[in-house]
Order: sequence, then structure tokens, then C-alpha cells
Amino acid sequence: MNPRFDVDPNGVGRITFDDPDRSHNILTEEVLRVLGEVVGRAAAAAGEGALRALLIRSGKPGSFVAGADVAAISAIAESGDRRRAAEAARAGQAIFGRIAALPVPTVAAIRGVCLGGGTELALACDYRVCDDGDRTRIGLPEVQLGILPAWGGSTRLPRLVGLRAALALMLTGKPARVSKARRIGLVHRVFPRQQFEERCLDFARALGDPAAAGGRSRSRDGAPGVGGRAPALRARRRGIAGRVLDGTAPGRALVLRAARKRTLGRTRGRYPAPLKILEVVRAGLGRSVEAGLELEARAAGELIVSPQCRNLLFLFRLREAARKGPWAPGGRAEPVRRMAVIGAGRMGGGIAQVAAYNDIPVRMKDVRHEAVAGGLAHARSIFDGAVNRRTLRRRDAMRKMGLVSGGLDYAGVGQADLVVEAVVERMDVKKAVLREVEEVAGSAAVIATNTSSLSVDEMASALARPGRFAGMHFFGPVHRMPLVEIVRGEKSDPGTIETIASLAVRMGKTPVVTRDGPGFLVNRILGLALNEAGHLLGEGCAVQALDGAWTDFGMPMGPCRLIDEIGTDVARHAGDALAAALGERMAPAASLVALGESGRPGRKGGRGFYLYADGRTKGPDPSVYADMGQPSPRSGPDPAHVRDRTVLAMVNEAARILKDGIVDSAADVDLGMVMGTGFPPFRGGLLRYADDRGLEAVLRGVAGFADTLGSRFRPAPLLVELAAAGETFHGAFPARDRPESAAP
Repeated sequence: MNPRFDVDPNGVGRITFDDPDRSHNILTEEVLRVLGEVVGRAAAAAGEGALRALLIRSGKPGSFVAGADVAAISAIAESGDRRRAAEAARAGQAIFGRIAALPVPTVAAIRGVCLGGGTELALACDYRVCDDGDRTRIGLPEVQLGILPAWGGSTRLPRLVGLRAALALMLTGKPARVSKARRIGLVHRVFPRQQFEERCLDFARALGDPAAAGGRSRSRDGAPGVGGRAPALRARRRGIAGRVLDGTAPGRALVLRAARKRTLGRTRGRYPAPLKILEVVRAGLGRSVEAGLELEARAAGELIVSPQCRNLLFLFRLREAARKGPWAPGGRAEPVRRMAVIGAGRMGGGIAQVAAYNDIPVRMKDVRHEAVAGGLAHARSIFDGAVNRRTLRRRDAMRKMGLVSGGLDYAGVGQADLVVEAVVERMDVKKAVLREVEEVAGSAAVIATNTSSLSVDEMASALARPGRFAGMHFFGPVHRMPLVEIVRGEKSDPGTIETIASLAVRMGKTPVVTRDGPGFLVNRILGLALNEAGHLLGEGCAVQALDGAWTDFGMPMGPCRLIDEIGTDVARHAGDALAAALGERMAPAASLVALGESGRPGRKGGRGFYLYADGRTKGPDPSVYADMGQPSPRSGPDPAHVRDRTVLAMVNEAARILKDGIVDSAADVDLGMVMGTGFPPFRGGLLRYADDRGLEAVLRGVAGFADTLGSRFRPAPLLVELAAAGETFHGAFPARDRPESAAP
């Protein structure tokens, strides 16, 4: 039975979560039902005097409770039944409310992952203690799924830690490390990992001893305390400014206004969940806990049936499935204890930093001292940034940076279990480097190329062991971009793919397996869209209008800004390679060809479509039109026209990619575009957007552009087939079925 309940001779009871069928504890409907039963048994034991304190714990050392069941949430979302959603919220609230009402001290013993419903369970307890492990995180990430904490989190957290700290956790969805959780008053004690169980029991026993604990009381705001002392401690910790802002009506109003302004600036109002969180918190302030809980339940009913929530849940399921093997059936992942990166600089340094962050020793090798020094400096700067943001302790950053080394020779490369080649994008250079690496590396080592566009199969032809070779394409900046394309060559062994994909997951990335082909998945689709933007520029579209149409659609930046970020030289090289492989529809737009020859390198050189100085964008450069051989831009075209020209071109190319077998499912396309380009998550991905819009309508749009713009918009045969059959991309190319996982 999960969870289970027992009481020791000292009167300390334990509710233990330990699902034997999952790596993390999840609050499924069945688990909640059993939890309600064991809480009833605990209440009865307390009434009989047999229970003096209650410890809620996990039998899994790396996880407290990881959240609710994504399958149950998704089922409600797809049903569109807001009343069912509100009732599900009230059911969870009722169980946690019974924990909060127990007449004995309750302690949540947190080690490892504690998210969403797990955090709300902990908030229903009188005390929260955690271990000092690096992997322990406590948070409420519901906003990332388009919902809000509706099992008490939106009501209890502001009362416990104050308004500003609570909003910071709920509006971003980012979990807190142990140090932050202690600093804001979310946890009361931090115990050493090695002594965690014993210290938790001692803590609970002391609370259960009336003489030692001094009695159990609650403050007027509903937050529990020992002898009324805990709320005062929290107030002192927040300081004078915190008391003014959190403790007065004008101060709270100021905090809420500022939070709303920041939220609208970040989301542009496209995501209803953060605004609903602000509304619920504002309305719940000064009311009873019961009134706040009812506000949560009603808000949950509204949010869970929204299209944004359905799409975010859809992406969550795709992402979690992509992070689970097998990625190449029949293969077995081998452990990667050491890595090497050939080719330093920013990309090599970024790959090395991510490896070291995940405690993998890594050796960088380059032919120039300056490149090695640059790679080390880049890795160090990322660690320094994490320290400055308080997401990593200084001593941990120094220890992890110590795992990165570099040099001009192959010393240490022979001991690597996996070697990533990240040299210049030239086939002759890559082949030569890969041959050298194969001579140095052990026979069991996996070799991967970080190429963004060159043929993996052609590179493999230079190797004696092509089965141990595949693509591992990181996106920059490496420490931020979550996607890694795993490119399976014709001769790549299944075990090679399994090893690379499992390493990507260990590095915190989401792997998408593709087959070899020009541009693989993401760059083939994105390259076509950027080229179409070039055609629009040639027709007189202004840079700002073009970029504005994309950001209005929900992209993180427009095509001109993106070309500047990539670098005009890199974009031109990739565009030429795609055109050579795919023909006329990829022929570079004349405006982009002229731009590439104009001496405008983009952000890295301070001048592209925009001007840059001191790391900041100074605005568009009016002289760029003359350098592209274009007159001053005219007004228009309509933003919807810009959107459809570029987005429908991407859908059309994605249909060709599926037909070509580059990826197996529409889910792979959606994950790749969201995690590799920032395609708007609230739209669910490129092909989810096309399915929602209707493939008949998409085909009409593509065919209309073909009539006016020519063969580059010729409808893909697969798009024609699916539209005629009334099918969808996701229906025709479904993701393979994998076990569901936890949601916040």
C-alpha cells in the first residue's frame, strides 16, 4: 500500500510514500485515496493519545513527492469540464486540510524533489525540514503547465513566506534550492544528508514532547508556530522593507502591481495562469484560508480547460516521454564517466561547462592557445553567473570548474568514454579531426559530432568504427537551450544512440533522435523560415515590422534579430548548404546574400540588422537596407501575411521531413521547434498549431502562396494527403506510447 502509516513506541507516527512502480512518488487518484485513509488513522491515533507527532516522509532518497499525475490532469483538460476540474481541486484540498487540522505537530521531511502537489502537501504541515543535498528542490511549477497551485499552495504559501517571496516562486515556477528555501522561511531546519532520518525523528520526538516543545499554537494568519515564535522569526528574516510591503495593504498593492507589470512584460498576456495567480492571491489576502481555497478551486476550473493549458500539458507529456528510453530499441546505454571536447571556444566551452555542471570530468582540446583559454573563460563565466544568481554556491562552482581542463594535445582524450567534435563546419576539417580522434580514443569510446548541417554519414565514411559514431547537435547558448538533436547515421549502432541520448538527459537536455539529412530537423525548418523572411525584406518589408510579426505570434525574437544572434556568416554558410542539398525552394534570398557580403557580422561584430554596443541592442540600423540593395521600406505588409508566409512555410517543410523519415513522429517536430527555436509553447508546437488550425486551411494557405510566389511554396505531398483524408499530423504520425510521469 502506498502511502503507509506506522507509529513507534515514542508516539511518533510516520506516513511514508514509496511507490514501488515509479522512480518518483506521484499523487495519483489512488494515492490520494489511500492518503485520506491513513490520515484518518492518524487522527484516530492522536485522539486516543497514541500519536504525539507525525512525520511525513519518502522512502526514496532522491524524491519526496514529485507532483500530481499528469494523466489525470490531462484527462480533465481534454474533457473541457471546468466543474470536474474544480471538484478535483477541492478533493485534494480536503485531504491536505485534514492534515493541517491534526491535533499533533506535523513535519514534512523533504529530501530530493518536492514539487507541485508535494510542496502543497508540505505546506499543510506545521513544519518543513529538508536535507542539505544539491539535488533537493522545493517549488510550485504549476504555472509552467498553464494552471495554478490549487491544493492550498496559492493560499498557504503567501501566509508562510510573505507575498513577494511567494509570488517569485509561483509566477516563475522555478523551484528553490535549500539555501533559498531556508532564507525565505519555507523550511524550518536543514539536516545533513547522512543523518537525515535520525535527525528528522529526533525533531519530531521533541515536538511531540509537550515539555520540550512548549505546546502547539497557530498564529492569526493560519501559519503554525511553536509557542507563537515562528511568525516573528519570519518577520525578522524579511527585514523592515519586507514587513512594510508584505504587512500593509498599500505595500501589498504595490507588490501586486509591480508583479502584474513584470508578468505582462514577460508574457504579453498570452498565458492566463500567472495573471490568475495574481488575481487569486490578491482576492485571498485578508480572507480566511477556507475562502482562499475556494478561490483556488474556481480558478483551477477556469484555467485547466483553456487552450493554453491543454497545449502546455501536451508539451509536458512529449518532453517527459522524450527523456525516457529506449531511444534505439535493442541498444544499451553505456556509462559516461569522462568526456572530451575537440574544438574549444564558446561552443566547446559551453558543452564542457554543462558536462562539468553535471559532475562529468571533461578535457577540451584545440590547436590554438587562445581558443582553449577562451573555452575555459567561457565555462568559468557561466559558473560565475550561476553564483551571482544564487543558483549555485561558490564552493560548488569552483569544484565543478575544476573538472574542466584543456590543452593543445590529445592528453586525456584516450580516457574519455565519449568525445564530442565541435570544430569548424567544414567537411574536410571534420573528417581529418575525427580520424585523429579515433586513433587516440579507446575502441569502446563513442565519438559524436556537433555539426549543425553537415552529413553524419559522410563523416562516418572516414572512420574505421562508424558504428561508434553519431551526431550530438547542441544548440547555443548550450547552458540555456534544452534541445539536443541525436543524429543516427546509417551505420550508428543502437548502443551508440542510447549512450548519447542518456548522456543528454543526464546533462539536463531533451534529446530528439533524427536521421541524417540536410539540416536534420530544426535547422532545415528554421532555415526555410529565415530565408522566407529574406524574401519579405526584398519586397520592402521593414526589419521592425518583420520582427514584430514574429514576436506578436509568440516567438522570443524575430527573424532579423535571430540572424544577428546566429551571425550572418554562419547563417549564410548554413543557407548555402541547405540550398545545395534541397534545391530551388531553399535558394538564398537576394537580400540575405547581399547582407552576407556587406561586412555585417551580426551581434558578435556590433552590426547586423541592428546596432549593438556594450552587449546591448541599440536599435535597427537604417543603413542596412542600402547594404541589401533595397530601397527604404514601405509600410506593410499585414502582420498576418508575414506570419503565414513564414509559419506555413515551416509546416510545409515539416511535412516533407516526416515523409522523408528524418523523424518518426509529429511530436519530434513539435519538441524540436519549441525547445530548439522557442516556437510559442502556448501553441503546443508547430504541428500541433497546424492541426488546431486545420490542415485543409493550412493547405489553402500554402497553395495560395504557391500561386503568387512560385514553386518554393509547392504543397508537400503529405500535407495534401492528410488534408484530403481529414487527418492530422499527430494522428497520422503519433509519438510512441511511453509511461506517464508526474506533473506539478
